Amino acid sequence: MDKTEVISGCLLEMRRGTVVLCVLAKLRRPAYGYNLVSDLTDSGIAIEANTLYPLLRRMEGQRLLESAWNTDTAKPRKYYRTTEFGREVLLELKAHWHDAVQSINNILEDEIS
Repeated sequence: MDKTEVISGCLLEMRRGTVVLCVLAKLRRPAYGYNLVSDLTDSGIAIEANTLYPLLRRMEGQRLLESAWNTDTAKPRKYYRTTEFGREVLLELKAHWHDAVQSINNILEDEIS
């Protein structure tokens, strides 16, 4: 296995948990799937639709998200948004994220010194 493959695998592992955090944060305002893909990508978190939709269904099953169909336009769209429970989870995950980033930064700074 070469360095590129190792780095690619590590980046994939790092992204898995952070995508849930980003989705919870982005869906504080309702959005449909394609819009969310674009919004995440524009924010630097590239995600494929075939990865996002199963994640949205799983998060809805966990009561983190809720969805509703909007049929007012020519093309019906399913909009997702973070539930109250999802917002509570987001606040806790956000605190853990900041703690982890600080700890990791401390470790990395120690290695550089």
